[in-house]
Amino acid sequence: MNLRIFSGRTVNGISKLNSRVIPGYSAGYRCVAASSITAPSSFHPLGGLSFVNCAKDSRFDKSLSRYVHTLEHASKVDSLSALERTSETDATMNEFLSRFVWVMRKKLFEAYPDCDKNTIKGMLTIIVENVVSEIEKGGLQQMTGAVSSMPSGDLSEDLWRTVWEVSHLVMQDMEKEKKKERMKSFLQSEEVKQMYRFAGQVGIRGELLRELRFKWAREKMEQSDFYESLERLHKVSGESDELGKENAGGKETEGDYNNVVSVSLPKRHGEIKYKIYGLDLSGQKWAKVVDKIHETGEVMWPQEAKPISGKCKIVTEKILSLQEDDDPAPLLREWIDLLEPSRIDWVALLDKLKDHNSHLYYKIAESVLCEESFKASIHDYSKLVDGLAKENRLEDVERILKKMSENGILPDVILSALLIQIYCKSGNLDRAKESFDSLRAQGFMPDMKAYNSMVVAYVNAGRPKEAEALFKDMEAKDIKVTKETYMALLRALAKAGMVDGADRIFTSTLFYSSHNLESWTIMIEAYARVGNHDRARNCFNQMMKLGHKPDDACIASVIAAYEKKNLLDETLNLLLELEKNGFELGVSTYTILVDWFTKLELFDEAEQILEKVSEQGEAPPFKLHISLCDMYIKSGAEKKALQALGVLESKIEQLEAGDFERIIVSLKEGGFQQDAQRLRGLMEARGFVLSERVKVSLTASQAMGHSNKRKLSLLGSRK
Repeated sequence: MNLRIFSGRTVNGISKLNSRVIPGYSAGYRCVAASSITAPSSFHPLGGLSFVNCAKDSRFDKSLSRYVHTLEHASKVDSLSALERTSETDATMNEFLSRFVWVMRKKLFEAYPDCDKNTIKGMLTIIVENVVSEIEKGGLQQMTGAVSSMPSGDLSEDLWRTVWEVSHLVMQDMEKEKKKERMKSFLQSEEVKQMYRFAGQVGIRGELLRELRFKWAREKMEQSDFYESLERLHKVSGESDELGKENAGGKETEGDYNNVVSVSLPKRHGEIKYKIYGLDLSGQKWAKVVDKIHETGEVMWPQEAKPISGKCKIVTEKILSLQEDDDPAPLLREWIDLLEPSRIDWVALLDKLKDHNSHLYYKIAESVLCEESFKASIHDYSKLVDGLAKENRLEDVERILKKMSENGILPDVILSALLIQIYCKSGNLDRAKESFDSLRAQGFMPDMKAYNSMVVAYVNAGRPKEAEALFKDMEAKDIKVTKETYMALLRALAKAGMVDGADRIFTSTLFYSSHNLESWTIMIEAYARVGNHDRARNCFNQMMKLGHKPDDACIASVIAAYEKKNLLDETLNLLLELEKNGFELGVSTYTILVDWFTKLELFDEAEQILEKVSEQGEAPPFKLHISLCDMYIKSGAEKKALQALGVLESKIEQLEAGDFERIIVSLKEGGFQQDAQRLRGLMEARGFVLSERVKVSLTASQAMGHSNKRKLSLLGSRK
């Protein structure tokens, strides 16, 4: 495209795009000629400076000669820097016109789809010539002002308005590009890198770490801009002081300049090349490439929310002041009409709501998901579900998931893993298993949190076999098992009497070296439940050899193992050995002994141990009340028996099936037939089933007609 050579004023106008100022001279050199008299003299080391239309005045001639002398001295020092500035100014001009032509060509093709390329090229030639002419007249400040008139007869008013909008857009893009380049340099600065590494070391990860790095770089850039502005002010102040001294020495004032001088700066040469990012974008094949570059730039330089003012600000404040029961829909509609928000504007509003009122935030965030301008993604649903789950609002979570399904959005791996944890925590094992299987069906391997959550969920649901199967799967896939999950599974297997599974997990190489007193006690208890006293004692001895000091619960588990086989001698030897080594028995051990002596009907010995329990000063455990009720019924202490039975009924939810059967049998044999039947009803209400042996015994006793009163009288005579 053939364009005329631009004057120095045009170059000076374009240079403002890059925030570079052409070296300023005296006002007499930059003024527009006021008279028709021309000055033939001209001087510039580059051959581009001329003085025209200056009035002939003796005082001005003195000032002119002094400025010429000053320029001669400055040109010898700054000639190289002037050449560099001229080259940079030409580059700025090239970039502005390249961007302008690239954007304008698109708009012309859209407005005139029937025109061929040559016609479009001619239109571009006329438009660019008018733009350059306008820059020469008023500079870039006019380009950003309002369109008040049509400067050229070649262009229509609508077309000229479009040209003005494109020019404004191009200048904004160039300014943003400059900021991006500066931001990149500050992102790679040593101070920012050092803070970034430190933040990573203290555990900051992901989006937060990235946002902090941009924040630090932005602060460094603002600090640099501040000091650069101070330097410019200092430089301008120095030049003003120097000029004042020269004026004072020559005894001249500003009133001596009655006329002005026109200055012509060096002219650029060569044809303008329409390039951007080093690529010739005149061809259509680069259009997609440039669009991708701009999209990448938006990621590197996050967009900012629109400034809110006027009525829109008032509406925003009303939204923030809403109560939880208020309907935000009318205010949101009005806010949308006023602001026409993009996604970044919605995010800014939601952040403010989250700080003011979390309940209102979730309510509005849910309604915003359906807004087209918000462009909701799976990440937004996951974030909302996570927040609601932390507040245990499971019904709201289900509603969000249903809305997501209606919109055709499938859960990704992050949301699926999150749902597993939510359902496991709430005890909804079926939904948790459904999400877990869905995650594996999609080809993703559940992470450590998902596996551990599922194991604990199976344990809490009373399904230790499935929990053990998942534990094996984790070992096979080398997934880390947390200590809490390991202990929960070991405790569940021991409680269920699955000694083989508990033993396999206990001897696993993952945690064998880190066994503590609790894990050893659980294993001893597991062996005691199945009556394997030899394994329980061996485990106890091995624990002692490893330096673990047994507590009262651990000793009670060993004695419970002996109690299963009724081995009083071995128990006595153990107690003597412990007493010799300085170990003292506690309430748990005494409870096991009382229960054992009650079953053997050694009531006097049981009473002696009860006295030791009272000396401990601790509240007796619930299991001790079961033993006392059994003992008092068998011993004929009617009043104490009924009192102990009342304690059991007050804590009926703690009774297990075996405890129910033991008390029912004792009541039947003690003559409390009605109490036995009543306790049977409570047992069945809890969901337990009475064994056939006890059921037959109760039926037979009722058929024989044993009355409660008759038995009570017998108890009274025994007393």
